[in-house]
Amino acid sequence: MTERRETQKGPIRLRGAQVQTSTTDQRLLDSRGPTDWVHTDPWRVLRIQSEFVEGFGALAELGPAVSIFGSARTKPDDPMYDAARQIAEKLCGEGYAVITGGGPGVMEAANQGAHECGGVSVGLGIELPHEQGMNEYVDLGINFRYFFVRKTMFVKYAQGYVVMPGGFGTMDELFEALTLVQTQKITSFPIVLFGTDYWGGLIDWLRNTMLTDYKVSAEDIDMLHITDDVDEAVSWFVAKDT
Repeated sequence: MTERRETQKGPIRLRGAQVQTSTTDQRLLDSRGPTDWVHTDPWRVLRIQSEFVEGFGALAELGPAVSIFGSARTKPDDPMYDAARQIAEKLCGEGYAVITGGGPGVMEAANQGAHECGGVSVGLGIELPHEQGMNEYVDLGINFRYFFVRKTMFVKYAQGYVVMPGGFGTMDELFEALTLVQTQKITSFPIVLFGTDYWGGLIDWLRNTMLTDYKVSAEDIDMLHITDDVDEAVSWFVAKDT
């Protein structure tokens, strides 16, 4: 039987054709050769790690905060734009920082409310094919490459969510939060849906389809608080801390 070559590469044991002829230090210090390594999965892990470190470092001293979600397509003349601005302003008045995705529409409105109130206006941006950029009302902005890192920051540093009318991204954030609370992966916190006309059909479907088919419990649906009143939306967070 032919003896196979064997070596150790950090915690990984390699044998046979998997054994490399150069050392890790040699490859690190050698400036020649292809640069494909910057696109490999191990290198991406370091980028992911760096995003977590930067995000945790930037937000560690943020204090109480509420994340506000909603459509980037909401125009300034839309009543929901002004509602988001008012909610953020009132949350700021209660001592909360406001966290958004940092883009236009509802995000801009919420950042405006917090900024003009003199509070902390946070924008967590994301790298997209069609770059949106940070809106002008963001005082503390972080841009992320990876959605899952960004979503961790929304959850970790918020005491709750206000969800304005929005599209797929808004729904994604909403149902991820519901799942985390339902499975007790995070401490239960208020999730407010603002706009009964917009969200009413969803609530009806949850009750008439999901609930009646025993896919969720009534308590799961009760985690959602739906309202059209700015003061009532804010009260869920104030009452939570009193």
